[in-house]
Amino acid sequence: MSVAQSLNYHIKFKLFGSQIVKWQANRAYRNFKEPKNRKSDILASPLKIGVKTKELITKHYLEGRYVNGVRPVAWVTSGAPVEILKALGFYILYPENHAALCGARRATLDISSEAENRGYSVDICSYARTDIGTMLSGKTPVGKLPKPDILLACTNICQTVLFWYRVLAKHYNVPLIVIDTPFLYDNAEPHQVEYVKNQLENSIETAERVAKKSLDFAKLKNVVKLSKEAAALWLEIMERGKNIPAPISVFDQFIHMALVVEKRGDAETVDFYAKMLAEIDERIEKGIGAVVNEKKRLLWDNLPIWHKLRFLSEFLAEHGVSVVASTYTNAWGELAPMIDVNNPIESLAKTYIHPILNRSAEYKLQVMEKMIDEYKLDGAILHSDRSCKPYSMGQVDERNRLVTQASKPALLLEADHSDPRSYADEQVKNRLNAFLEMLGV
Repeated sequence: MSVAQSLNYHIKFKLFGSQIVKWQANRAYRNFKEPKNRKSDILASPLKIGVKTKELITKHYLEGRYVNGVRPVAWVTSGAPVEILKALGFYILYPENHAALCGARRATLDISSEAENRGYSVDICSYARTDIGTMLSGKTPVGKLPKPDILLACTNICQTVLFWYRVLAKHYNVPLIVIDTPFLYDNAEPHQVEYVKNQLENSIETAERVAKKSLDFAKLKNVVKLSKEAAALWLEIMERGKNIPAPISVFDQFIHMALVVEKRGDAETVDFYAKMLAEIDERIEKGIGAVVNEKKRLLWDNLPIWHKLRFLSEFLAEHGVSVVASTYTNAWGELAPMIDVNNPIESLAKTYIHPILNRSAEYKLQVMEKMIDEYKLDGAILHSDRSCKPYSMGQVDERNRLVTQASKPALLLEADHSDPRSYADEQVKNRLNAFLEMLGV
């Protein structure tokens, strides 16, 4: 670590930057005002905790500007067992979260074009193209991303990450740890858990070498404990959607899930979700629904369409439709019960082998049918995501079975989670209007 890097980090981030962000957030929280352009006749006011969401995300990316040379940096896939790296003191960056943020801020096209102009196909996942575009050009709406000292990719979400992270590893000339998870058609067999556990144990030596310290298993247990607590609170928050009217929608969940992805394993994340749950419970006591005049309740399958969150939220709310449950946001909470704090390595192996994207289409259909029953839903929107083939695979059959077996209308909506070129306003409006007629609203 150079003196200049240390001074930059402690003065620009620790002493001033993070404190200013915190002060601004606390002031905004105390003097909370509803956005002037909000459609108050169809949507409830935003959660006050949203101010804190913005604060924590802003501080995280602000630290990233100055962290190189002060803390080791790891770039990881969203489904990676990050707790080991956190226990070793790594600053963690999730390229997928960064790409989602780019999508929400409508920066994807500009940044991904940098990758396409270098020969990367438009058929590659828009998250990958976005982050490769940032890697090549430095463009990002958060100012600057830190260079990685190590990369961690886990195949439990897709195979694209293998090729994506190999590109990153070659460009930055840093070690790449790959955790391969066998695909599950049912619950994991002991030999499958052992297979992943051995990989985790073998990865520790590489991570220790980069971090220049040994793993403290007491600290690992504490990080795992915090991950479990954050995921369990997140699950509780989503389950509050079973209330009628639902106090939050999936469009709220898509925004506030950032912390359970980006910062699980941190104490401030647990504190944040405890406060969010308390605010939601206050809404339930007051009978406040996310949609002012809730008439119908829907399920959302697959990733959100980041660049159209507001449009979709308002369009559906105008018709009294509240989207209250999602297989995507549920994935970050449903595995919390599997985490065993006292047996961290094997527990992580078991937990990270079971995400919904590493399981069969039959399992996902069962999850959807269960949510339709428990949340008392009237139908489903299945986002056929051009970029996320593993999540979209089988959706035609899933839609048909929801219609025939669950007797629920289901719409297949074609788009892309970030790339606006794969989205057509008129086509989406026409399909939504036809679907709303089927719902009777």
